[in-house]
Amino acid sequence: MAISVRLSPEDEQRLEQLAARTGRSKTFYVREAIHEHLDDLEERYWADRVIREWEETGKKSKPADKLWAELGI
Repeated sequence: MAISVRLSPEDEQRLEQLAARTGRSKTFYVREAIHEHLDDLEERYWADRVIREWEETGKKSKPADKLWAELGI
């Protein structure tokens, strides 16, 4: 699948320099960055959703470890 990504001029320059220094393509590094950070992003947005759903139930807040235990995590 092809996608288009708009980078700031600074990020584009850094990416171009990295690719030139290493002999790898810019695409390689974009894929690496996505692969490296996708798990973190998924977890962050999953946690945001879980917290929002919890708050919408009207239940009182709890320490995170108790909340995670209740959610089976």
